[in-house]
Amino acid sequence: MRAINDPKVRYIFIAALILIFSCIALWARLLPQDTIVMENWVNLLGNDPWYTLRQLEASLAHFPAYPWFDPMTEYPTGNTIHWGPLFTTIIGAICLLSGAVARADVMYIASLVPPLMGMAMVPLMYFIGKKVADWKTGLLASAFIAVVSGQYFYRSLFGFVDHHIAETLFSTLFALAYIVAITFTRHNPPDFKNTATLTKPAVLSVLAGIAYLLGLFVMPTMILFALIVAVFTVVQFVVDFYRSRSSTDLLFINAIVFAVAIIGLLAFGLKHGGLSLSRYSMGHVYAYLAVIAGTGALYAVSHVLKDKPKHYYPLALAGGAIAGSLVLYLASGALFDVLIGNFYSFFGEKATTLTIQEARPWDFESAWTTFHYGLLLMAGGAGVLVYRNWREEHPHQVFVLIWSAIILFSTMRHVRYEYYLAANVALLAAIFVGFALDAGSPALMGLLAGKKKEEPVVEKKGKKGKTKRKQEEQKGAIAPRSSSAPAVLLIAGIVLSLLFAGSSLSADLELGSGIGGGMERDWREALEWMGENTPDTGVDYYAIYDRETFEYPEESYGVMSWWDYGHWITFVAKRIPNANPFQHGVAGPNGAAAFFVQQSEEASSAILDTLGTRYVVTDIMMDTSKFWAMATWYDEEKGSSGYEFRVANQQGQTISLYTNEYFQTMIARLHNFDGSMVEGGAGFPEALGEYRGVGVSQLPVVPVEDVPALRHYRLIHESPTNVFNTDQIDLKYVKVFEYVPGAVINGEGTIEVTMVSNTGREFVYRQESIDGRFIVPYSTQDNPYDVRATGPYRIIATGEMIGVSEDAVVNGMSVT
Repeated sequence: MRAINDPKVRYIFIAALILIFSCIALWARLLPQDTIVMENWVNLLGNDPWYTLRQLEASLAHFPAYPWFDPMTEYPTGNTIHWGPLFTTIIGAICLLSGAVARADVMYIASLVPPLMGMAMVPLMYFIGKKVADWKTGLLASAFIAVVSGQYFYRSLFGFVDHHIAETLFSTLFALAYIVAITFTRHNPPDFKNTATLTKPAVLSVLAGIAYLLGLFVMPTMILFALIVAVFTVVQFVVDFYRSRSSTDLLFINAIVFAVAIIGLLAFGLKHGGLSLSRYSMGHVYAYLAVIAGTGALYAVSHVLKDKPKHYYPLALAGGAIAGSLVLYLASGALFDVLIGNFYSFFGEKATTLTIQEARPWDFESAWTTFHYGLLLMAGGAGVLVYRNWREEHPHQVFVLIWSAIILFSTMRHVRYEYYLAANVALLAAIFVGFALDAGSPALMGLLAGKKKEEPVVEKKGKKGKTKRKQEEQKGAIAPRSSSAPAVLLIAGIVLSLLFAGSSLSADLELGSGIGGGMERDWREALEWMGENTPDTGVDYYAIYDRETFEYPEESYGVMSWWDYGHWITFVAKRIPNANPFQHGVAGPNGAAAFFVQQSEEASSAILDTLGTRYVVTDIMMDTSKFWAMATWYDEEKGSSGYEFRVANQQGQTISLYTNEYFQTMIARLHNFDGSMVEGGAGFPEALGEYRGVGVSQLPVVPVEDVPALRHYRLIHESPTNVFNTDQIDLKYVKVFEYVPGAVINGEGTIEVTMVSNTGREFVYRQESIDGRFIVPYSTQDNPYDVRATGPYRIIATGEMIGVSEDAVVNGMSVT
């Protein structure tokens, strides 16, 4: 191993390992190709990647233009885009360079970009590790980031075409650039009286500012790293004050970094009004000015109090912060509320947040499942940095500690930040193992050789005849006093590293090789049918529109479904959903939650009238496993309580029991019963245990009490899969309904018509008269769809047969 000390040999060794780690990272991320690449199609993972492809197609048609407003979602208002164009632009450029034009080719090229970005993280983490500690730490960090699992790995898989991995890549790049800047300027402080000392610090600061802008142009949440810099700046100023050291370097760096951010953002253009920090608004400019001004204030106060007792400085800062907050509150309560609201939007939560997978809090079980032994190594790495800086402070290591602490806290509040945290886990784990290697290797070698104590190495004699011991320390590494403790530390580090890397890689391979596409084949079938068999909306799918001048054409309409499916409707059917995975169009009196959970057809139909909706798409997930989410969005306090209960059956399995309230909801009446009247009483007479006395049913197709018919909704298509996989019950996975005025028939009693769906399923639509008339949604003549009546309507009591034309159904005409 002595050859490794030769710089040339070491560079080759390092480059070879980084290449190997990079190849491992790329290979693992490409595994889903086998399961999600199909003929003329890539079944992208999750929900949001489908919208990235929708944006990409519009952008490619007008490259490099970017659609900041999209009328193809959230009908009837359209949707303003709040994230940046960099990720989409990178993919678009690669598509153009590679000649990808057809949808299947574009989908494939786009699917490759996240794995390539995950691969790029490997050398990036090497340089951070090397800068924070040494080359061994850099190699370890690059090895760990290549295999770390969880959200980071999932969101960099082939097929997960979303900007999350780009957020991690460019924010980590900024962290590296900022670390380089503060490390250099700490040893080469800028002297304003000597311009020669300003050039390189200025260049490094500008580069850090550009790196920040790259992250910002991916996503406005890059503002989180401005917060990290601000917290670090406060901490470092306090440390510098206690050590009687100037902080001119921080003032210089922060002023340039965030001046570049302001100039770049203003040149880029403010895309949104208001002061929201989750948008490209003026709020960012104010925030960056606050960082610059705050750094200046810290510098001024430290200069004024330089001859005062040390505790004066933190007390002055605390008092100033309180006074400043009070003045802001009194001077502009609205601005104060905006700041508090922005903070809460980053770190707060409410009941509906729990229905969004990536916005849920991060609990210990999830943390251990993702990082397992890496958490122990991370804690060890943090401990090493604290230990090193307790003895001799290193600003770049303090920055790493604060960066890691804030990202960890963010992840605990919202699990989506877990893909940011992966870089911190890899880095801190590498720092711990690198420290263990430095401290424990000599001791372990000594123990293995049977030596109890290392003899001093005499290097030379001084002028007075005193011997000097040769010392080799790497960036704060401390020579161990005991020969066994460092060896144990090293063994523990090696064992934990192998467990961390091995379990992570195993989880990666299991996920990568076993994951399926995000869209069920039934959804694809139903939406492709919708795109071919429903009227065009009059909105050009590939056009880029301006929000200020756009108006929906008269023939446009919306499609109501749960928000999970909005992007699929846009991308596959090229139709306009009322709700989408941005959680827009979900809550409120006219939201999707209210439409599906309400029990009044009149109230739900009023929502569709307000929104201009023509079609409704349901699936079995909305009907069952996602019902609790819809109910929670509809009523945060009640949730799904009262609609369904979860109890253990005799085999100890948890099952759902549905109450009458559930069967009266729009989603149950549509998906389970095709809008038909159904007689109840076939369920269990009552629940057991704490729900005793409540009538329930174990099956969503067997109501507890009578369910009235829907008069304005007709099934026009259903997907082929029967979710029950039995001949006794035939319930399809996806169903498409049309909202129609309905034909009016005078009469009393019950009317019925036998229908046959496009899959050949036969069902009977029944309706009971109200005030001496029926309003029926199915035509028996000239029906343009494949769900057809086998004959005319029949009033059961009189046997009267009545034919209903398509014209009468769509125009609300009376039939005699």
